[in-house]
Amino acid sequence: MIRRASHQDIDAIINIWHEGSILAHSFIRPDYWNSQIDEMKTTYIPMSVTHVKVENMKIVGFISMVDNYLAALFVDQSYRNSGIGKELLECGKKQSEHMKVKVYKKNTKAVHFYERNGFIKVGTLLDENTNEQECLFEWNERHD
Repeated sequence: MIRRASHQDIDAIINIWHEGSILAHSFIRPDYWNSQIDEMKTTYIPMSVTHVKVENMKIVGFISMVDNYLAALFVDQSYRNSGIGKELLECGKKQSEHMKVKVYKKNTKAVHFYERNGFIKVGTLLDENTNEQECLFEWNERHD
């Protein structure tokens, strides 16, 4: 089941985000992700429209959107490669006919995930916080 996140879900969402960020971004020091926890909890998640995937009464993934920007899509490591990411992405696509997302270039699994799901790379940026290159992807409902 996918449902709109509630305030009570924030700790589970942050845990999935934090663990997933460290695992998917081995090229960035873990202390960077540790330093972002409070801001994720107090600013980024509250300003987003977030939906969670629930299985057996446990949150196993989430997607956060800010307008047409896909701000976060993470799945608990125990549930990866089970289709949950695609299911959450489809939930996001239903919210918007046009979407943008930034993905670290070195996170090749995520780059391939978005390419497989209809996103087109439209540029490369530099994340000033990490000094890492990011790929900017766009998806448009009319081209899917």
